[in-house]
Amino acid sequence: MTDSPRRAPATRVGATPAGRRQLRRALAAAAVDLFAANGYEATTVDDIAAAAGVGRRTFFRYFDAKDDVLFANHDEIVAEMEEEFAAADPARDPVEVACAAVGLVLDSYAADLDLSLKRFALTRTVPSLRDKEVATVDRYQRVLARYLQARYEDQGDETASLRAAVAAAAIAAANNHVLRRWLRAGGTGDIKTAAAEAFALVVDAFRAPRGDEATVVAVLTTATPLHEVVARVGEALRG
Repeated sequence: MTDSPRRAPATRVGATPAGRRQLRRALAAAAVDLFAANGYEATTVDDIAAAAGVGRRTFFRYFDAKDDVLFANHDEIVAEMEEEFAAADPARDPVEVACAAVGLVLDSYAADLDLSLKRFALTRTVPSLRDKEVATVDRYQRVLARYLQARYEDQGDETASLRAAVAAAAIAAANNHVLRRWLRAGGTGDIKTAAAEAFALVVDAFRAPRGDEATVVAVLTTATPLHEVVARVGEALRG
């Protein structure tokens, strides 16, 4: 199958980085609507491509299979997390940095609530999509663990690998708890506050005890991105 003239504009849009992101999201939106309406098994790659206004070959330039399409921005988020790690202050608590970076995952879900809720419903009922979600979470956790291990090794920690693995698992668990609870509630409630509280618990659990503990208050607007909320709360806790 070749792209029809009607589909050419979508292919040209995908020629730029912004265009590629736009097209990936268009394919994801088309897929989730088709899966919800017609069923996952009954929906084909050709159906998804046609609904997004592109051809089959264009679809496979972006995704290897139809179960990949629901996690269209996964690679983007991983890249953004790694940028956060590269830009982080070396003097900052590494667990705080990791918590702030994983807040980007929550930001992405909150940015497109309709898609997030539909995807959540699908992953609860379609085993292959559930497996894909688990693999996605596992990759985030491995990215966190690599960063934390490098930081701990720089600090001369002989248990760097184990400590990083445990901390990364705790961060992922906190993230998943907050996210799934929020999605089960239909995207209602203050996810930013819930995330900040959950990540603060993780930071507190993995930092060295201090004798000058104090209660602090961080004042933020509701428009503040989640990863910045986590960073600001971490700064306040650090005092």
